[in-house]
Amino acid sequence: MSSGCLLLCEIILSIFLPPLGVCLRYGCCTVEFFICLVLTILGYLPGIIYALYAILCVNPDRDVDRYEALA
Repeated sequence: MSSGCLLLCEIILSIFLPPLGVCLRYGCCTVEFFICLVLTILGYLPGIIYALYAILCVNPDRDVDRYEALA
């Protein structure tokens, strides 16, 4: 769980530069980052919408539990 200040900084960065906010949350070589980058290149507003969705609604630790269950 991220702190409130970090979450606020990610949201503000996502409004001005959507891929940067997603990069801070997930890293630079993730599917979320590349989806946000492509959407931002195709249109600024879809990039912002996806970045806010990825930061606020998607849990970044969702894959950890699935991989540990398989091991």
